[in-house]
Amino acid sequence: MTTLTFYTHPFSRGRIARWMLEEAGLPYEEVILDYGTTMKAPAYLAINPMGKVPALRHDDTVVTENAAICLHLADLVPEKALLPPPGTAARGACYRWVLFAAGPLESFITARRHGALAPAREAGYGNEADLMHTVEGALAGRRYLVGDRFSVADLYMAALLGYYMRIGELESRPVFEAYAAAHLQRPAAQRANARDDALVAERAESA
Repeated sequence: MTTLTFYTHPFSRGRIARWMLEEAGLPYEEVILDYGTTMKAPAYLAINPMGKVPALRHDDTVVTENAAICLHLADLVPEKALLPPPGTAARGACYRWVLFAAGPLESFITARRHGALAPAREAGYGNEADLMHTVEGALAGRRYLVGDRFSVADLYMAALLGYYMRIGELESRPVFEAYAAAHLQRPAAQRANARDDALVAERAESA
């Protein structure tokens, strides 16, 4: 029987991976780590030498990086059709948008937030105008990024857009709001957020 162990913190990118775990519907154990202490302890560094979360242990295999975790989980539950069939154009499109969100989109917003934007010709995210035009063009008039059903690409894109709009790091354009809101209402997203919110509340009470 598959054993999944999820390493995370409620104030981390692990919220995206937890949503994916809930969508997959697979049982998992959670290990909550703290920044600067258990996240950098030898026991966890043996799992992820970066000392960052999330990470997923699947039996004897460790998967790090949020996008990789989400794609791996989608592959574990083909009956959920969270990824299109292998070898199809739709599968390629799904990879494209998951990695676009995890790469150019997230990298740009992080760099801009800290005043460290690289020259457009050197950065994978190019410039803000092209990046936003690309995202808006992919979502305009669409409920789903790929095909006619929810996929891991929608999960990843909706999670990032929703978070960055909420904290004011991304302009709340109508197309972004409509797209993210539709997917963030999914039961799995609600369960995942409820669990992480409960962890935040528990920590506040014990502080």
